[in-house]
Amino acid sequence: MNSIITRDYQICKNCVMDTTDSKIIFDEKGVCDHCNTFYNEILPKWHTDERGDKALKEIVKKIKIEGEGKDFDCLMGMSGGIDSSYLLYIMVKKHDLRPLVFHVDAGWNSQIAVNNIERLVDGLGLDLYTEVINWEEIKDLQLAFFKSGVSHIDTPQDHSFFATMYKFASKHNIKHILTGGNYSTECVRNPLEWMYYQSDSIQLRDIYKKHGTGKLKDYPVSNILWHKVYLPYVKKIKLIRPLDFFPYKKDEAMRTLVDKFGYQEYPQKHFESRFTRFYESYWLTKKFGFDTRKVQYSSLILTNQMTRVEALEKLKSPAYDPETIHKDFEYIATKLGISVEELQSYMDAPNKTYKDYKSQKNIYNIGAKAMRIFGLERGGKR
Repeated sequence: MNSIITRDYQICKNCVMDTTDSKIIFDEKGVCDHCNTFYNEILPKWHTDERGDKALKEIVKKIKIEGEGKDFDCLMGMSGGIDSSYLLYIMVKKHDLRPLVFHVDAGWNSQIAVNNIERLVDGLGLDLYTEVINWEEIKDLQLAFFKSGVSHIDTPQDHSFFATMYKFASKHNIKHILTGGNYSTECVRNPLEWMYYQSDSIQLRDIYKKHGTGKLKDYPVSNILWHKVYLPYVKKIKLIRPLDFFPYKKDEAMRTLVDKFGYQEYPQKHFESRFTRFYESYWLTKKFGFDTRKVQYSSLILTNQMTRVEALEKLKSPAYDPETIHKDFEYIATKLGISVEELQSYMDAPNKTYKDYKSQKNIYNIGAKAMRIFGLERGGKR
Protein backbone atom coordinates (compact mmCIF):
# COMPACT_ATOMS: atom_id res chain seq x y z
CA MET A 1 0.00 0.00 0.00
CA ASN A 2 1.66 3.22 -1.14
CA SER A 3 1.34 6.64 0.42
CA ILE A 4 -1.03 8.97 -1.44
CA ILE A 5 0.74 11.96 -2.94
CA THR A 6 -1.71 14.87 -3.26
CA ARG A 7 0.56 17.34 -5.07
CA ASP A 8 1.69 17.23 -8.68
CA TYR A 9 4.80 15.14 -9.14
CA GLN A 10 8.04 17.09 -9.44
CA ILE A 11 11.69 16.08 -9.34
CA CYS A 12 14.63 18.34 -8.59
CA LYS A 13 16.53 19.54 -11.64
CA ASN A 14 19.84 19.25 -9.80
CA CYS A 15 19.56 16.01 -7.80
CA VAL A 16 16.96 13.20 -7.79
CA MET A 17 14.89 14.11 -4.74
CA ASP A 18 11.23 14.49 -5.60
CA THR A 19 7.75 14.93 -4.20
CA THR A 20 7.76 11.54 -2.51
CA ASP A 21 9.28 13.83 0.12
CA SER A 22 6.01 15.63 0.83
CA LYS A 23 7.79 18.59 2.49
CA ILE A 24 10.19 19.25 -0.39
CA ILE A 25 10.35 22.85 -1.64
CA PHE A 26 11.57 23.95 -5.07
CA ASP A 27 12.96 27.36 -5.97
CA GLU A 28 12.21 29.25 -9.18
CA LYS A 29 14.87 27.21 -11.01
CA GLY A 30 13.36 23.90 -9.97
CA VAL A 31 16.16 23.14 -7.49
CA CYS A 32 15.07 21.56 -4.21
CA ASP A 33 15.72 22.70 -0.66
CA HIS A 34 17.94 19.67 -0.02
CA CYS A 35 20.36 21.04 -2.63
CA ASN A 36 20.06 24.64 -1.48
CA THR A 37 20.67 23.63 2.12
CA PHE A 38 23.84 21.86 1.01
CA TYR A 39 25.11 24.77 -1.10
CA ASN A 40 24.20 27.51 1.39
CA GLU A 41 24.72 25.93 4.80
CA ILE A 42 26.99 22.90 4.55
CA LEU A 43 29.45 23.48 1.72
CA PRO A 44 30.73 26.94 2.82
CA LYS A 45 31.75 25.55 6.23
CA TRP A 46 32.90 22.10 5.13
CA HIS A 47 36.68 22.15 4.71
CA THR A 48 38.51 19.10 3.35
CA ASP A 49 41.64 21.06 2.36
CA GLU A 50 44.57 22.09 4.55
CA ARG A 51 42.14 23.68 7.01
CA GLY A 52 40.42 20.36 7.59
CA ASP A 53 43.73 18.53 7.76
CA LYS A 54 45.02 20.94 10.38
CA ALA A 55 41.84 20.67 12.45
CA LEU A 56 41.89 16.86 12.33
CA LYS A 57 45.55 16.74 13.38
CA GLU A 58 44.71 18.89 16.41
CA ILE A 59 41.89 16.52 17.32
CA VAL A 60 44.14 13.48 16.92
CA LYS A 61 46.83 15.14 19.04
CA LYS A 62 44.34 15.70 21.85
CA ILE A 63 43.07 12.14 21.61
CA LYS A 64 46.60 10.75 21.89
CA ILE A 65 47.49 12.94 24.87
CA GLU A 66 44.36 11.94 26.77
CA GLY A 67 44.91 8.29 25.83
CA GLU A 68 48.49 8.05 27.16
CA GLY A 69 48.94 5.07 29.47
CA LYS A 70 45.63 3.50 28.47
CA ASP A 71 45.01 0.33 26.48
CA PHE A 72 43.26 2.38 23.76
CA ASP A 73 42.76 6.08 23.14
CA CYS A 74 39.31 6.18 21.58
CA LEU A 75 36.21 4.17 20.79
CA MET A 76 35.29 3.51 17.17
CA GLY A 77 31.92 2.11 16.13
CA MET A 78 32.15 -0.57 13.44
CA SER A 79 29.20 -1.84 11.40
CA GLY A 80 31.21 -3.44 8.62
CA GLY A 81 29.94 -0.80 6.18
CA ILE A 82 32.29 1.14 3.95
CA ASP A 83 32.25 4.40 5.95
CA SER A 84 33.24 2.92 9.31
CA SER A 85 35.64 0.48 7.67
CA TYR A 86 37.54 3.13 5.74
CA LEU A 87 37.57 5.42 8.76
CA LEU A 88 39.14 2.66 10.84
CA TYR A 89 41.85 2.10 8.24
CA ILE A 90 42.72 5.81 7.91
CA MET A 91 42.76 6.61 11.62
CA VAL A 92 45.01 3.65 12.41
CA LYS A 93 47.38 3.71 9.45
CA LYS A 94 47.64 7.45 8.81
CA HIS A 95 47.07 8.90 12.27
CA ASP A 96 48.41 6.08 14.49
CA LEU A 97 45.39 5.98 16.79
CA ARG A 98 44.77 2.97 19.03
CA PRO A 99 40.99 2.51 18.94
CA LEU A 100 38.92 -0.11 20.66
CA VAL A 101 36.72 -1.30 17.81
CA PHE A 102 33.14 -1.47 19.05
CA HIS A 103 30.47 -3.55 17.34
CA VAL A 104 26.85 -4.07 18.34
CA ASP A 105 25.22 -7.32 17.26
CA ALA A 106 21.46 -6.82 17.11
CA GLY A 107 20.88 -10.18 15.45
CA TRP A 108 20.78 -9.09 11.81
CA ASN A 109 24.41 -9.10 10.66
CA SER A 110 24.96 -10.39 7.15
CA GLN A 111 27.79 -12.87 6.69
CA ILE A 112 29.52 -10.34 4.45
CA ALA A 113 29.50 -7.82 7.31
CA VAL A 114 30.96 -10.38 9.72
CA ASN A 115 33.70 -11.21 7.20
CA ASN A 116 34.52 -7.55 6.56
CA ILE A 117 34.78 -6.72 10.25
CA GLU A 118 37.11 -9.67 10.86
CA ARG A 119 39.31 -8.74 7.90
CA LEU A 120 39.70 -5.13 9.02
CA VAL A 121 40.27 -5.89 12.68
CA ASP A 122 42.70 -8.76 12.05
CA GLY A 123 44.48 -6.91 9.25
CA LEU A 124 45.07 -3.87 11.45
CA GLY A 125 45.93 -5.89 14.57
CA LEU A 126 43.18 -4.37 16.71
CA ASP A 127 40.91 -5.53 19.51
CA LEU A 128 37.21 -6.00 18.78
CA TYR A 129 34.57 -5.63 21.47
CA THR A 130 31.14 -6.97 20.52
CA GLU A 131 28.02 -6.25 22.53
CA VAL A 132 25.19 -8.69 21.79
CA ILE A 133 21.67 -7.37 22.31
CA ASN A 134 19.14 -9.59 24.10
CA TRP A 135 17.50 -11.23 21.08
CA GLU A 136 14.14 -12.04 22.69
CA GLU A 137 13.68 -8.42 23.71
CA ILE A 138 14.73 -6.83 20.44
CA LYS A 139 12.65 -9.40 18.55
CA ASP A 140 9.54 -8.41 20.52
CA LEU A 141 10.36 -4.73 20.03
CA GLN A 142 10.87 -5.29 16.31
CA LEU A 143 7.49 -7.00 16.03
CA ALA A 144 5.91 -4.10 17.92
CA PHE A 145 7.24 -1.69 15.30
CA PHE A 146 5.87 -3.88 12.50
CA LYS A 147 2.46 -3.88 14.21
CA SER A 148 2.61 -0.09 14.73
CA GLY A 149 2.38 0.54 10.97
CA VAL A 150 5.07 3.25 10.96
CA SER A 151 7.70 3.56 8.26
CA HIS A 152 10.73 3.65 10.60
CA ILE A 153 10.79 0.00 11.67
CA ASP A 154 14.60 0.00 11.71
CA THR A 155 14.52 1.99 14.97
CA PRO A 156 14.98 -0.97 17.36
CA GLN A 157 18.23 -1.89 15.64
CA ASP A 158 19.59 1.63 15.18
CA HIS A 159 18.65 2.78 18.67
CA SER A 160 20.46 -0.19 20.19
CA PHE A 161 23.60 0.65 18.22
CA PHE A 162 24.24 4.16 19.50
CA ALA A 163 22.65 3.64 22.94
CA THR A 164 24.98 0.71 23.65
CA MET A 165 28.05 2.58 22.44
CA TYR A 166 27.22 5.72 24.44
CA LYS A 167 26.58 3.70 27.60
CA PHE A 168 29.88 1.84 27.17
CA ALA A 169 31.79 5.09 26.69
CA SER A 170 30.12 6.65 29.73
CA LYS A 171 30.75 3.61 31.95
CA HIS A 172 34.43 3.41 31.01
CA ASN A 173 34.93 7.19 30.82
CA ILE A 174 36.06 7.13 27.19
CA LYS A 175 36.16 10.74 26.01
CA HIS A 176 36.31 10.28 22.23
CA ILE A 177 33.92 8.31 20.02
CA LEU A 178 34.77 8.21 16.31
CA THR A 179 31.97 7.61 13.85
CA GLY A 180 31.78 7.10 10.09
CA GLY A 181 29.03 9.69 9.66
CA ASN A 182 29.98 12.13 6.91
CA TYR A 183 28.80 14.79 4.46
CA SER A 184 30.43 13.16 1.45
CA THR A 185 27.88 10.34 1.19
CA GLU A 186 25.21 11.64 3.58
CA CYS A 187 24.80 15.38 3.00
CA VAL A 188 21.19 14.78 1.96
CA ARG A 189 19.25 13.31 4.85
CA ASN A 190 16.19 11.10 4.83
CA PRO A 191 12.98 13.13 5.22
CA LEU A 192 11.47 12.85 8.67
CA GLU A 193 8.37 11.11 7.34
CA TRP A 194 10.60 8.41 5.82
CA MET A 195 12.85 7.82 8.83
CA TYR A 196 11.82 9.40 12.10
CA TYR A 197 14.43 10.04 14.81
CA GLN A 198 15.70 6.64 15.96
CA SER A 199 16.87 8.22 19.22
CA ASP A 200 13.35 9.19 20.37
CA SER A 201 12.98 6.98 23.44
CA ILE A 202 9.48 8.32 24.18
CA GLN A 203 8.20 7.07 20.83
CA LEU A 204 10.07 3.78 21.15
CA ARG A 205 8.51 3.12 24.56
CA ASP A 206 5.03 4.19 23.42
CA ILE A 207 5.07 1.85 20.45
CA TYR A 208 6.30 -0.97 22.64
CA LYS A 209 3.67 -0.24 25.29
CA LYS A 210 0.91 -0.41 22.67
CA HIS A 211 2.17 -3.35 20.60
CA GLY A 212 4.81 -5.21 22.62
CA THR A 213 4.17 -8.23 24.83
CA GLY A 214 6.80 -8.04 27.58
CA LYS A 215 9.21 -5.64 29.27
CA LEU A 216 12.47 -4.16 28.07
CA LYS A 217 14.83 -5.16 30.88
CA ASP A 218 18.13 -5.49 29.02
CA TYR A 219 17.48 -3.54 25.82
CA PRO A 220 19.56 -0.31 25.91
CA VAL A 221 17.42 2.84 25.84
CA SER A 222 19.05 6.25 25.47
CA ASN A 223 17.39 9.58 26.16
CA ILE A 224 18.05 12.43 23.72
CA LEU A 225 18.95 14.85 26.53
CA TRP A 226 21.36 12.31 28.02
CA HIS A 227 23.43 11.72 24.90
CA LYS A 228 23.03 15.16 23.31
CA VAL A 229 23.52 17.30 26.43
CA TYR A 230 24.78 15.35 29.44
CA LEU A 231 27.45 13.26 27.73
CA PRO A 232 29.09 15.97 25.56
CA TYR A 233 28.74 18.95 27.92
CA VAL A 234 28.89 17.41 31.39
CA LYS A 235 30.96 14.24 30.94
CA LYS A 236 32.89 15.79 28.02
CA ILE A 237 32.43 12.74 25.80
CA LYS A 238 32.76 13.91 22.21
CA LEU A 239 31.40 12.34 19.04
CA ILE A 240 33.83 13.02 16.18
CA ARG A 241 33.31 12.61 12.41
CA PRO A 242 36.85 12.45 10.96
CA LEU A 243 35.66 11.72 7.41
CA ASP A 244 34.46 15.33 7.20
CA PHE A 245 38.01 16.67 7.52
CA PHE A 246 39.58 15.26 4.35
CA PRO A 247 38.50 14.30 0.80
CA TYR A 248 36.46 11.12 1.11
CA LYS A 249 35.34 9.48 -2.12
CA LYS A 250 33.29 6.31 -1.83
CA ASP A 251 34.70 4.53 -4.91
CA GLU A 252 38.31 5.30 -3.99
CA ALA A 253 37.71 4.11 -0.43
CA MET A 254 36.17 0.90 -1.73
CA ARG A 255 39.15 0.17 -3.99
CA THR A 256 41.53 0.71 -1.08
CA LEU A 257 39.62 -1.65 1.21
CA VAL A 258 39.31 -4.32 -1.47
CA ASP A 259 43.00 -4.14 -2.36
CA LYS A 260 44.33 -4.14 1.20
CA PHE A 261 41.86 -6.36 3.05
CA GLY A 262 39.84 -8.30 0.50
CA TYR A 263 36.81 -6.28 1.55
CA GLN A 264 33.48 -7.44 0.06
CA GLU A 265 31.21 -4.80 -1.44
CA TYR A 266 27.49 -4.54 -0.58
CA PRO A 267 24.80 -3.97 -3.23
CA GLN A 268 23.75 -0.73 -1.50
CA LYS A 269 24.65 1.54 1.41
CA HIS A 270 23.52 0.15 4.81
CA PHE A 271 23.04 -3.37 3.45
CA GLU A 272 25.55 -4.81 5.92
CA SER A 273 22.41 -5.60 7.96
CA ARG A 274 19.99 -8.14 6.50
CA PHE A 275 17.10 -6.38 8.19
CA THR A 276 18.08 -2.97 6.84
CA ARG A 277 18.30 -4.46 3.37
CA PHE A 278 14.70 -5.67 3.65
CA TYR A 279 13.56 -2.46 5.33
CA GLU A 280 15.05 0.04 2.88
CA SER A 281 14.65 -1.91 -0.34
CA TYR A 282 11.21 -3.41 0.22
CA TRP A 283 9.26 -2.17 3.27
CA LEU A 284 9.82 1.53 2.58
CA THR A 285 9.44 1.33 -1.19
CA LYS A 286 6.50 -1.07 -1.49
CA LYS A 287 4.44 0.01 1.51
CA PHE A 288 5.18 3.75 1.62
CA GLY A 289 6.69 4.67 -1.74
CA PHE A 290 9.89 5.95 -0.10
CA ASP A 291 13.10 5.06 -1.97
CA THR A 292 16.20 5.82 0.10
CA ARG A 293 18.39 5.47 -2.98
CA LYS A 294 17.15 8.95 -3.96
CA VAL A 295 18.72 10.32 -0.79
CA GLN A 296 21.94 8.36 -1.23
CA TYR A 297 22.35 9.17 -4.92
CA SER A 298 21.51 12.84 -4.36
CA SER A 299 24.30 13.05 -1.78
CA LEU A 300 26.73 11.59 -4.30
CA ILE A 301 25.51 13.99 -7.01
CA LEU A 302 26.07 17.00 -4.77
CA THR A 303 29.57 15.84 -3.85
CA ASN A 304 30.47 15.09 -7.50
CA GLN A 305 30.67 11.31 -7.12
CA MET A 306 27.75 10.48 -9.41
CA THR A 307 26.02 12.26 -12.23
CA ARG A 308 22.30 12.92 -12.22
CA VAL A 309 21.98 10.90 -15.43
CA GLU A 310 23.63 7.90 -13.75
CA ALA A 311 21.34 8.21 -10.75
CA LEU A 312 18.19 8.40 -12.86
CA GLU A 313 19.28 5.31 -14.79
CA LYS A 314 19.88 3.35 -11.58
CA LEU A 315 16.48 4.36 -10.23
CA LYS A 316 14.77 2.70 -13.20
CA SER A 317 15.53 -0.65 -11.55
CA PRO A 318 13.60 -1.68 -8.41
CA ALA A 319 15.28 -1.11 -5.07
CA TYR A 320 14.97 -4.81 -4.26
CA ASP A 321 15.99 -7.88 -6.24
CA PRO A 322 12.78 -9.45 -7.61
CA GLU A 323 14.58 -12.79 -7.85
CA THR A 324 15.51 -12.98 -4.16
CA ILE A 325 13.01 -10.82 -2.27
CA HIS A 326 10.85 -13.83 -1.42
CA LYS A 327 13.86 -15.38 0.31
CA ASP A 328 14.50 -12.19 2.29
CA PHE A 329 10.80 -12.02 3.18
CA GLU A 330 10.85 -15.60 4.42
CA TYR A 331 14.11 -15.05 6.32
CA ILE A 332 12.72 -12.03 8.20
CA ALA A 333 9.52 -13.86 9.11
CA THR A 334 11.33 -17.00 10.29
CA LYS A 335 13.86 -15.01 12.30
CA LEU A 336 11.03 -13.17 14.06
CA GLY A 337 9.15 -16.39 14.73
CA ILE A 338 6.10 -15.52 12.64
CA SER A 339 4.58 -16.83 9.43
CA VAL A 340 5.08 -15.25 6.03
CA GLU A 341 1.34 -14.56 6.05
CA GLU A 342 1.59 -12.59 9.28
CA LEU A 343 4.47 -10.52 7.94
CA GLN A 344 2.46 -9.85 4.79
CA SER A 345 -0.45 -8.69 6.95
CA TYR A 346 1.76 -5.94 8.37
CA MET A 347 2.67 -4.91 4.84
CA ASP A 348 -1.03 -4.71 3.97
CA ALA A 349 -2.15 -2.90 7.14
CA PRO A 350 -2.98 0.85 7.09
CA ASN A 351 0.08 3.09 7.09
CA LYS A 352 0.83 5.13 10.19
CA THR A 353 3.36 7.90 10.89
CA TYR A 354 5.40 9.03 13.85
CA LYS A 355 2.60 11.51 14.55
CA ASP A 356 0.32 8.64 15.59
CA TYR A 357 2.45 7.96 18.67
CA LYS A 358 3.92 9.94 21.54
CA SER A 359 7.22 11.61 20.74
CA GLN A 360 9.87 14.13 21.73
CA LYS A 361 9.68 15.98 18.43
CA ASN A 362 9.29 19.37 20.13
CA ILE A 363 12.54 18.80 22.01
CA TYR A 364 14.27 17.87 18.75
CA ASN A 365 12.95 21.01 17.07
CA ILE A 366 14.17 23.25 19.91
CA GLY A 367 17.54 21.50 20.05
CA ALA A 368 18.09 21.67 16.29
CA LYS A 369 17.25 25.38 16.25
CA ALA A 370 19.62 26.11 19.13
CA MET A 371 22.45 24.09 17.60
CA ARG A 372 22.11 25.91 14.28
CA ILE A 373 22.16 29.28 16.03
CA PHE A 374 25.42 28.36 17.76
CA GLY A 375 26.89 26.77 14.64
CA LEU A 376 26.94 23.27 16.12
CA GLU A 377 24.60 21.68 13.58
CA ARG A 378 25.07 21.81 9.81
CA GLY A 379 23.18 18.72 8.75
CA GLY A 380 20.86 18.67 5.78
CA LYS A 381 17.17 19.40 6.13
CA ARG A 382 14.75 16.74 7.34
